[in-house]
Amino acid sequence: MPTRDPTPPASIREWEIRDMTALGKSLISDETRAALRSLIARRQPGHSLESPFYTSPEIFAADMEYIFGRHWIYVAVEPEIAEAGDYVTVTLGLNSIVILRNDDMELRAFHNVCRHRGSKLVHEESGAVGNLVCRYHQWTYNLEGNLIYAEHMGEDFDTSCFGLKPVHVRSVAGLIFICLAAEPPDDIDAMEAAMNPYLLPHDVKNCKVATSFDLIERGNWKLTMENNRECYHCSGNHPELTIPLFAYGFGFAPGQMDETELAQAERYDTLVQTSHKHWESCGIASAEVDHLDDMITGFRTQRLPIDQAGESQTLDTHVASKKLLGALTDSKLGGLSFWTQPNSWHHFMSDHIVTFTAIPIDAEHTLVRTKWLVHKDAREGIDYDLENLTSVWNATNAQDAGLVEIAQAGARTPAYEPGPYSPYTEMLVEKFCKWYLGRLSDGLA
Repeated sequence: MPTRDPTPPASIREWEIRDMTALGKSLISDETRAALRSLIARRQPGHSLESPFYTSPEIFAADMEYIFGRHWIYVAVEPEIAEAGDYVTVTLGLNSIVILRNDDMELRAFHNVCRHRGSKLVHEESGAVGNLVCRYHQWTYNLEGNLIYAEHMGEDFDTSCFGLKPVHVRSVAGLIFICLAAEPPDDIDAMEAAMNPYLLPHDVKNCKVATSFDLIERGNWKLTMENNRECYHCSGNHPELTIPLFAYGFGFAPGQMDETELAQAERYDTLVQTSHKHWESCGIASAEVDHLDDMITGFRTQRLPIDQAGESQTLDTHVASKKLLGALTDSKLGGLSFWTQPNSWHHFMSDHIVTFTAIPIDAEHTLVRTKWLVHKDAREGIDYDLENLTSVWNATNAQDAGLVEIAQAGARTPAYEPGPYSPYTEMLVEKFCKWYLGRLSDGLA
């Protein structure tokens, strides 16, 4: 006989959460809501958040409900589900979601739960199916989520009442976002309109995922994102990343620079202007667009030059893949960065794309999922070398994980108190915090 798991639920709270979720009620207690309002009200702008934001399970639950439960979350790329029946799954808090392509080649997303007795429907992270079949009692759903087979349910049983529960899904130039809210933010239309000129030349839909890597960081998801939103730490911690990136790409303090550094900064500023003028004349959008803290679906983009050979984010700064993306013919298109709130960042180059998504696991652990994309016709070992393609960001991810871990360790200590951000290099961290607290306040309201 199968043995019962001897481990009991973590607490009665776990069962309360499941019951309240089913009733569509908030999981957040009045005490937690009051504490959050107080923390938000006394937050000093330009400073890091108080330690409970990084350590409290109650605030983590609020993050999952108010942030990850109500906003557009980047989860995948279209090449992962290129054909009808292809699917990927993702877990956000208590929610397991399956994203697939139907027979009409349209994107669909559903809660990964059988409507019979609640069994998890799809168990693999990715794959291909003709229909979705629950292995428990073989209830079967088509790729539109409709129940098409349920044996022994009686003549009066109406299958149309038991389709899979849908989840909003949206592709922005090949990047797939989902939203768990009943009514998702509609300003994703504005983000798509703004980003299409930047992203479409890189032709994500005609790429393939060369490889992907999951890394669990020992820190709160906000520390992962704050670390990503600044390069103050880069020169002392990222020897690989600072080969293709200029030291001045994320701000600098003119009053603290000597003549040589000022000359280098001036050279960089001139290069940005001349590069933008050239790229824009070729139809390659490049100028900065920043809505990180003034839109519900916050985002930012900018194309910046790459140092040395100027081609790609590799150790020698030359392209990692000989097969350029889409219809691109110029290898020196710099690096296009694209950030979205609350959980993603992306780097687009002439030859390859690197996408990142941060998925919270619990208050002190975060999954960082990285994917490297190349042209769908690029051949490994001929057009690109996998180690050369991934070396910069594999090293950088590991280094960032160490930095997030020590930040988390510090946030736990009684001596921790919010510290000031650099006004020159941590501006985007402040914008992330401003967006986060604003969206949290809206949820509390």
